[in-house]
Amino acid sequence: MTVTDDTVTTSGIIGQPRLRKEDPALLTGEAKFMDDLALPGALWVHCVRSPHAHATIVSIDTSAALATEGVEAVYTGADLADLWEAPLPCAWPVTDDMKSPDYWPVAQGKVCHVGDIVAVVVASSRYTSADGAEGVVVDYEVLPAVISIEDAVTDEVVIHEGLGSNVSYEWPLIPDPEGVEAAFANATHHITETYVHQRLIPAPMEPRGVAAVPSPHNGDMILYSSTQIPHILKVMAALTAGIPEHKLRVIAPAVGGGFGCKLGVYPEEIICLTLALRHGVPIRWTEGRTEAATATIQGRAQRQTIELAADENGKLLAVRATLLADMGAYLQLITPGVPLLGAFLFHGLYDVPLYSFTCKSVFTNLTPTDAYRGAGRPEATYAIERAMDVLALEVGVGPDEIRSLNFIPTEKFPYDSPAGLVFDSGDYQPALDRAKELINWEDRRAEQAERRATGSKTHLGLGISTYVEMCGLAPSRVLASLNYGAGGWESATVRILPTCKVQVVTGATPHGQGHETAWSMIVADRLGVDPDDVEVLHSDTAISPLGLDTYGSRSLSVGGTAIWMATEKVVEKASLIAAHMLEANADDLELANGVFSVKGTPGAEVPLAGVAFAAFTAHDLPDGLEPNLQAEVTWDPPNFTFPFGAHIALVEIDEETGEVEIIDYAAVDDCGNQINPMIVEGQVHGGIVQGIGQALWEEAVYDEDGQCRSTNLGDYLVPSAAETIDMKLDHTVTPSPTNPLGVKGIGEAGTIASTPAVMNAVVDALRHLGVTEMAMPASPMRVRRTIEAAQGGVS
Repeated sequence: MTVTDDTVTTSGIIGQPRLRKEDPALLTGEAKFMDDLALPGALWVHCVRSPHAHATIVSIDTSAALATEGVEAVYTGADLADLWEAPLPCAWPVTDDMKSPDYWPVAQGKVCHVGDIVAVVVASSRYTSADGAEGVVVDYEVLPAVISIEDAVTDEVVIHEGLGSNVSYEWPLIPDPEGVEAAFANATHHITETYVHQRLIPAPMEPRGVAAVPSPHNGDMILYSSTQIPHILKVMAALTAGIPEHKLRVIAPAVGGGFGCKLGVYPEEIICLTLALRHGVPIRWTEGRTEAATATIQGRAQRQTIELAADENGKLLAVRATLLADMGAYLQLITPGVPLLGAFLFHGLYDVPLYSFTCKSVFTNLTPTDAYRGAGRPEATYAIERAMDVLALEVGVGPDEIRSLNFIPTEKFPYDSPAGLVFDSGDYQPALDRAKELINWEDRRAEQAERRATGSKTHLGLGISTYVEMCGLAPSRVLASLNYGAGGWESATVRILPTCKVQVVTGATPHGQGHETAWSMIVADRLGVDPDDVEVLHSDTAISPLGLDTYGSRSLSVGGTAIWMATEKVVEKASLIAAHMLEANADDLELANGVFSVKGTPGAEVPLAGVAFAAFTAHDLPDGLEPNLQAEVTWDPPNFTFPFGAHIALVEIDEETGEVEIIDYAAVDDCGNQINPMIVEGQVHGGIVQGIGQALWEEAVYDEDGQCRSTNLGDYLVPSAAETIDMKLDHTVTPSPTNPLGVKGIGEAGTIASTPAVMNAVVDALRHLGVTEMAMPASPMRVRRTIEAAQGGVS
């Protein structure tokens, strides 16, 4: 479905579904993941981790570990302290007075969460290092653990004594405080809702892995890591481990998923680098699945209060959001900034004149949080979309009607949002209309009413979620205004080889998104070559020295645009050579299907392949022209992009068991122009399932001592293929004016939209039983207890 006409002129490759060229290697075992790397002579690291959430380290006895066969060395934090230039980095100090504790790769004197590293065993194999770790004896003095956000705020127990408080920062965004107060004072309807975003444990198929390989002679170091940010890791690791940046090369082999949890600089990367320097041999480490539950960052973890002020018809007058955000024990690379990524979107895609957002972030004795698929935007969308259903109920209109009433009118784009951003383009009503059509909205409502009338114990619920997200991170100047420690540009190089094969170098590092296919299509479309004749090079800082990697749905709108711009520059240069060969003016040439021709002069043409070979031989080039067909672009976008969409979930709930089953799902997304619709669909499928997982199954469960009770995939319920359903997908197309491709971003859309859609459906199904709210995840036990509580029983 196309609502807005495409603006990109293509030769027919862009916009067509095409199988991903990288998949055969990934699916047949040809691709090399971290544990596939053969590193002769490597020593293995095993990390001894704290079993306590909060404790002082009294002593560490390593004698038994050192006596274990195969163990080469054992290190404590004190042993390694002098080898590090700086603590692990936090690149997003959101306020000037933000409190940030030192986060050392190995704890020094105190542990602050279960999984904190207290010692490192180096041994001849993965298994002997684990055996040696059994012999490390640590004497702890256990301290009271701060587990909840609410307890952390009281400062009754201060985790990092030197900071004086558990509050890391407070960040307000209130452009017009008096206006907001007046709006709420004069509103006919004032909605106040509180929601909890539970902690989530990212679970990529491949856990994290690291290997540091030193050069025996010149001080060079190669760091292999299953990271999604090799370029950022290179800079941060050089600063932290004290290795000159030009001596450090970072390679991300095939990476089995990241979802944000590999957007970090982790202790194990710095430990392996440090020990490789000390031992002079490769040092490697691979994370176990249970270990990942406490050692890798976790996501979400917010308590949200959202207030809506509306007039008598339900038209929004103001939105006020107040957050308590759980940072965990330390600040990881962008931990403090995650709430800010949602700060600009708690008003959703609605035309809200006044807006207020405040966030207070606190430390707890739990695993650090950081970016997890969507990073701030799922949290914001959840709050506004749940609250809009409540407003609809109070006003007495349908959830679809309250949204249509408040959508930003299409004619207002570009739209100055009340939070200060400029939304690039949008046309929201067609997406909602199409989603309702796909789900058979009216028929399903009739079926729901019939079931209730007949006393059925199997209840139907319909849940809507409309969303807008902020993608394409982003203009460097805007990031600077938020104190983010890096820019938002991306780099690309395109070179046509003498045989007319094409190489593309990208700084946007993929970890499953299909960059090789999409980038090939962009280049092939313009040059008129086969996409299979385009090679995409990435994920190695020696091959691709400039880049800011992949996160925040930025790859296509920033990195893909850089590819397109570099291709244009190559075409411009090739046209000068072609014009010289044809004795024509370059302005009179056109390139189509891989052939330069003189407009209006039949037969006056030269193939691109001929131009490429001429550039190589350099026998007869225009004066002053360098003999190559290569161009490099580093592009800083002028704005974010703002994809949007509408999702509707249809659930069925068994009143007796509390089981929620999704029986239908419709999603209409608008990510602007699509390069490869097949990749878009795949991204949407995965995202929807991930968001459903949060709604129904996933939760990092901690006990009062700070022990995570869901550290394996038997207890932490990640949805599998068995839990997924056939989805009805469609799209509208509203190109972004921010970039010449008109693209926006899609990787996180499903995750953002599906969670509130499912939860709205769950509440809708049970509302006639007196249920007004349901916490996540909506497990059978929780659903059943909520029904009982609503009916006067014990919850």
